[in-house]
Amino acid sequence: MIANDAEFLIGLAGVAATLNGAFIVGVFFYMDSEQHRQLTASLAADLYLRAGVRWIFVMLAMPMFVSLALVAMEPLIGAIVFAISSVILIFSTIDTALRILAGRGKGTSRTLHVNQWFNAVSVLVIVVLPWVLGGWLPTVEAYVPSLMLSLVAGFTSTAALVMAQFDATMGMVQETDRTQDD
Repeated sequence: MIANDAEFLIGLAGVAATLNGAFIVGVFFYMDSEQHRQLTASLAADLYLRAGVRWIFVMLAMPMFVSLALVAMEPLIGAIVFAISSVILIFSTIDTALRILAGRGKGTSRTLHVNQWFNAVSVLVIVVLPWVLGGWLPTVEAYVPSLMLSLVAGFTSTAALVMAQFDATMGMVQETDRTQDD
């Protein structure tokens, strides 16, 4: 598989940390903007966005913490960190799905709905794959596909949140155009 597992895992943790850090900066800039206060279409939409942000934090933290645990500690500790991260990720995914259902599509982008279903499936694959590939105490190689998929899911979810904001902005622009035409 990989010539040096430790170097690969540290690199993977670095990529996850970079993505998470960039996402945190983006969230802080968005929360501080006037756009955040103007674009919140409903309480349900705002709660969904908050749950989505939390989900992305968890998804991007998983490859970071699991990779570092696998490099620095025994394989059993790596498996425990993965299992704990998986439980948090499952609960976060359920919470996000319930919030999007509570909104019944009001004030949320279609992009978020599609992304939510993609993520629900990806979480199942992420959680189960190491145990399927590596048994009860998976090898380092058994975690790699799940950790890579979690980076992809975190990145696509970030893109979905950005696209949802573009969609919301388009709604504001169209509404402003209509009021100016009247």
